[in-house]
Amino acid sequence: MISYRSGNPALTKNTFNNSSVDHADNVMTLDGTVNKTALSLLILMGCAFYTFTNNNTNFIWMGIIAGTILALATIFKKDWAPYTVPFYAAFEGLALGGISTIYAHMYTGIVQQAIFLTFGIFLALLFAYKTQIIKATENFKLGVFAATGGIFFFYLISLILSFFGSEISILNPTNGGLMSIGFSIFVVIIASLNLVLDFDFIEHGAEVGAPKYMEWYGAFGLLVTLIWLYLEILKLLAKLYSNRD
Repeated sequence: MISYRSGNPALTKNTFNNSSVDHADNVMTLDGTVNKTALSLLILMGCAFYTFTNNNTNFIWMGIIAGTILALATIFKKDWAPYTVPFYAAFEGLALGGISTIYAHMYTGIVQQAIFLTFGIFLALLFAYKTQIIKATENFKLGVFAATGGIFFFYLISLILSFFGSEISILNPTNGGLMSIGFSIFVVIIASLNLVLDFDFIEHGAEVGAPKYMEWYGAFGLLVTLIWLYLEILKLLAKLYSNRD
């Protein structure tokens, strides 16, 4: 049985269950997953660049809704991943470009800083994982999984409260209070650690010879985590700017 490999909802312990391969050449590889991840990121960044450079925020909700539908379709029908993931990347890119535009109007340079930090964290943790500076032990996996679940539950409560006109103040990007900043730092750390679990999960998929389409699914899982990390870094930077003002 596969243990808990990731706190990412797209990469759960049952992801590779019931996956079969017809030919030895038709299996998931690390190189294949890297290539699919790179292509997905190019699509996402290209669409984000379009909406960001045009100061277009009209696609935010369309991107979020369409992206969510495609994400659910990918999770429940993994063999659709080669078709759904590129479109997921495109719609999420349109949404992220619009969201980034809003933050850029609030604070000059914040978007560029968030992008740099996101990819910096990604590369640093990939290096730490490959050199075994950080090891994805069972206790490590369960700890990150539990923390991710707690954050998701907290955000769910916030969403429910928003329907009644209330909000949890520490989630407000303009709240520069120490508690609010501390919470964002915690979320950024947990989102970052999910990358380590995603690396471990994808490596395991290649080891067990998962089907070729799982390369796209592995890319999808990394994309989900990177999008979450980028948005949380944007929020953290906005709070830091607000505190400085």
